[in-house]
Amino acid sequence: MNDDNLYSLFESRFPTDRSQPLLHCDDGRVVSYGEAEAIASRYAAFLAGLGLEPGARVAVQVEKSPEALLVYLACLKAGLAYLPLNSAYQEGEVGYFLENAEAGAVIAQPKSFSWLVPLAQRLGMRHVFSLDEYGQGTFVEAARGSPGTFATVPRSADDLAAILYTSGTTGRSKGAMISHRNLASNARVLHACWGFRPDDVLIHMLPLFHVHGLFVASHCVLMNGTAMRFHAKFDAKRAVAEFADSTVFMGVPTFYTRLLAEPGLTREACAKMRLFVSGSAPLLAETHVAFEQRSGHRILERYGMTETGMLTSNPLEGERRAGTVGFPLPGTQVRVMDDTGEACAAGDIGHIQVKGDNVLSGYWRLPEKNKEEFTADGYFRTGDVGSFSKDGYLSIVGRSKDLIITGGYNVYPKEVELAIDELPGVQESAVVGVPHPDFGEAVTAVVVPRAGAEPPTEAQLIAALKARLANFKVPKRVHVVTELPRNTMGKVQKNLLRDRYGPAKG
Repeated sequence: MNDDNLYSLFESRFPTDRSQPLLHCDDGRVVSYGEAEAIASRYAAFLAGLGLEPGARVAVQVEKSPEALLVYLACLKAGLAYLPLNSAYQEGEVGYFLENAEAGAVIAQPKSFSWLVPLAQRLGMRHVFSLDEYGQGTFVEAARGSPGTFATVPRSADDLAAILYTSGTTGRSKGAMISHRNLASNARVLHACWGFRPDDVLIHMLPLFHVHGLFVASHCVLMNGTAMRFHAKFDAKRAVAEFADSTVFMGVPTFYTRLLAEPGLTREACAKMRLFVSGSAPLLAETHVAFEQRSGHRILERYGMTETGMLTSNPLEGERRAGTVGFPLPGTQVRVMDDTGEACAAGDIGHIQVKGDNVLSGYWRLPEKNKEEFTADGYFRTGDVGSFSKDGYLSIVGRSKDLIITGGYNVYPKEVELAIDELPGVQESAVVGVPHPDFGEAVTAVVVPRAGAEPPTEAQLIAALKARLANFKVPKRVHVVTELPRNTMGKVQKNLLRDRYGPAKG
C-alpha cells in the first residue's frame, strides 16, 4: 500500500541536518529534529509493544510540554489514532470520551489519577500512564527502554489519524473522525498560502489539545522544517520580547487584546515579525485596527472548524479585511445557501457549507448524524451563518448551533444547562454568551430556582459546576430570577437575556 501516513509527510520536510532545532523551550532546553525523531520513535515502539493495533485510539489529557507534542508524533508514526482531551475536563467528561472512543490507552496528568485509575478499571482499560507538565511520568519511564528507531507504520490517506470531540447542541459530544488526508491537505495548503520561509521562527503559546495549536501552528512548523519557541502558556510580555527574534505568531483574539495592553507593543518591537494570525473565535474589527496602529501589522484572520481544519483565510498578499475571514483556501469549496437550499447572492446571509479533502468523513459511530450533517451533494453543514461580499470575502455573522466561543474555546449552552438543571434547588436554566472585552464572549447563566426550595446562590452554583465541567465552560456570572422570558411558542428568548445581562463586567 502507499504510505500516506502524515508522519511520513512531515519527515520528508525535516531538515537534512537533524541537529537543527525544532523546539526552543521555556526552560532553555532545545530539542533538535534528530532528538524529536528518536524520542517519537521510542514512544511509538513502546505503544506498538503494548499490542495496540493500527487505528487504536490513544487518549491524551496532559498539560503542554515538548513530550506531549512528541506523543502526538509517536501516535502518527505507530499508525494509532490520537485523541486529545482538554486538560480541564473532569471525570464525567473524560469517562464519556474514553468509553465512546473505546480508547486502547490513556496518558493523563497525574492530578487526574485519583479518579482516572478507578474509571479506567471500570472501563476495562489496561494501559494507563501519567505525563506531567515537566515531561515526566510513568509513560516516559516505561518507554525509556524502547528502541530509538521505529519504522513508520504505513497508512492509507483515509485511515483515521485523530478523533476530536466537539460538543453537540444536545449536550452529547461527537467524535469528529480526522484522517491522514484531512490533516495532510490542510498542512500543505496553509504552509503554502501563509508563505512559510526557511528562516521562519514561530512563537507557539497555544494549547496542544486544540486544533489551532496542534494542527495549525505545529503542522506549519513541521512542514517547514524550522523552529518554534514552544511555551507552556500564553505570556503577553514574553511574546512581545520574542518578537525581536521571531517571524510568525498565531493566537486567539484574547491573545491580541492582551498584547494591546502591553506598553512594549510597538512598531519597533514588531519590526522583524512578518505574520500575525488570529483564529478560533471572531476578531473584533476594533482589535484589528488597534493592533495595526500599534504594531504596523494587519492581523491575518482565518476561519476553520474542528471537523474541517482551516477553510478560509485572508490573503498573505492583498487586503486583509477587518471583520472578514477572507477567501476559501485552495482545494476547499465554500458556499452560502438559503433555507430552501439555493445559493445566496452576494451580501445575503445564509448557511455556510463546505467541501474538500480537509473535511471529515463523519462522526465516530454516528451514521444517522452523518446523514444530517452532509448535503446530498457531499457538502458539510458547518452550522455557521454568514455571507460573501461581492468581491469574495466571507463574513461570519452568527452560529445557528448556538455556540459560545470564549477565549477561543467552544461551549454549547445545552451542555452547561444540563449540568445546572441537575443541581439541587434548580428548576430550569438558560445559558448565553455575552460580549466580554477579554474572552470575546463570557458564558452567562440565568437560573430559575425550584418552587419551595432554598434558592441557590451564584457562588454555590459556580462552585458546584467547577466540579462537573471544564473551567472554560463554567459561567462567569449566574443570575437567579423568578422566570425566563418566553415567546408565544414557549421558547426561551435568549436574545432578551443577552441584552439584559451583557456586556459582562470583569
